[in-house]
Amino acid sequence: MLSTAQAPLYEIKANLFKALAHPARIRILELLAAAPDTTAPVSYLLAETGLEASHLSQHLATLRRHRVVTSVRTANAVTYRLAHPKIAELLSIARTFLLDNLADSNEQLRLARELPAAHLPGPAL
Repeated sequence: MLSTAQAPLYEIKANLFKALAHPARIRILELLAAAPDTTAPVSYLLAETGLEASHLSQHLATLRRHRVVTSVRTANAVTYRLAHPKIAELLSIARTFLLDNLADSNEQLRLARELPAAHLPGPAL
């Protein structure tokens, strides 16, 4: 059972992962992480993601609301940046985790294909 003191922290963490729970938002964050000084104008994000402006705006609003990115307006241009440098590290760790899982799955698939047909259920092919 969660204590009253622990509940808000877990809720905040869950909200962070909700903010990350869309492929377009992950792409936006990876673009920002790879950009010089981890900043990029909206025009760059539009071009690189291929999203409609309204959809990009909604995703950026979600990331801002959850404090994953920050924005600065200069005249008519808006520039976004990662709110914390560890976000780039989080993305990198997630990528490593997923690649490791895929490698394990490929190894399991390879081993399964090497099994003699007699070990497989059902009729032999």
